Amino acid sequence: MELKNVLVTGGGGFLGKAIVKKLVKKNISVTSFSRNFYPNLETMGVSQIQGDLADINALVKAFKQIDVVYHVAAKPGMWGPYQEFYRVNVTGTQNVISACLQNNVKQLIYTSSPSVVFDETDKENIDESAPYSKNYLAAYPETKALAEKFVRSAARNGLNTIIIRPHMIWGPEDNHLVPRIIKRASNLKRVGLKDCLVDTIYVDNAADAHLLASQKLFENPLLSGNIYFVSQDDPVNPWEMINAFLDAAGKPPIKGHISAKTAYVAGAVFEFIYKLFNIRRDPPMTRFVAVELATSHWFNISKAKKDLGYYPKISTQEGLKRLKQWFSILG
Repeated sequence: MELKNVLVTGGGGFLGKAIVKKLVKKNISVTSFSRNFYPNLETMGVSQIQGDLADINALVKAFKQIDVVYHVAAKPGMWGPYQEFYRVNVTGTQNVISACLQNNVKQLIYTSSPSVVFDETDKENIDESAPYSKNYLAAYPETKALAEKFVRSAARNGLNTIIIRPHMIWGPEDNHLVPRIIKRASNLKRVGLKDCLVDTIYVDNAADAHLLASQKLFENPLLSGNIYFVSQDDPVNPWEMINAFLDAAGKPPIKGHISAKTAYVAGAVFEFIYKLFNIRRDPPMTRFVAVELATSHWFNISKAKKDLGYYPKISTQEGLKRLKQWFSILG
């Protein structure tokens, strides 16, 4: 099917922009719906609508004549008032679904997160049949899980949808994961002594997965409602990967470590203090981050390979090379 108009929520963000670039290369008319205006999107010829996901009327208006919506925008992070995460991630997604249905949008491709299945245990080679966690340690994964459930419900009610779960997206122009690591480089310590493995995904590979989801959904509408883990298909030691990010930025590797139990207790104490005094900035540690850093979480992507034809085109080593080049350009 020939696409005429595609809309990306959060088109100016890290993953959103990568998706937009690939759509523009295919000569598809793209609109970005974001809170801010992005000059680089204007340079690409992308139409921009400034708006709030909580504003259903703005979304209904923006989705007129749109064929496919990539819902990428979200409130990320491991700290902050629950209601702020709920407002963007849950209410925002409900509004996106409603606007799609009111405008007869043909597809909704939703960006989720593997953290929706995280608990305090190792997740090794798990597939999409893994249940949602029964106990969330942070508002982000809890609200993303709720949003997923609404998207799955929409699929049962006539909206063609696919849910993509990319894990730890990184690469040039990253404005979230890698900058946060570099900012804390001098204070970082390894959490736990266990040799864990985690999945990551290079940003262009994550964008490819989203475009493949739309293409394959048009070819086979029976895929609607499906969820797919996507990754580099190359689990890595998280501390080796963090050190690789630091090396790309010209920073020394991490020295020292603390036990997983100490990190967890410290996270609980910081959360208590930050809530008590209503401190808005991120704590040095949270329980969720402590668990995330001390456990394995990597996923079986056979389903994405089979249904979507997804394979990571850019290897981890090639991605790190590109990241280092980007940092060298930034100086």
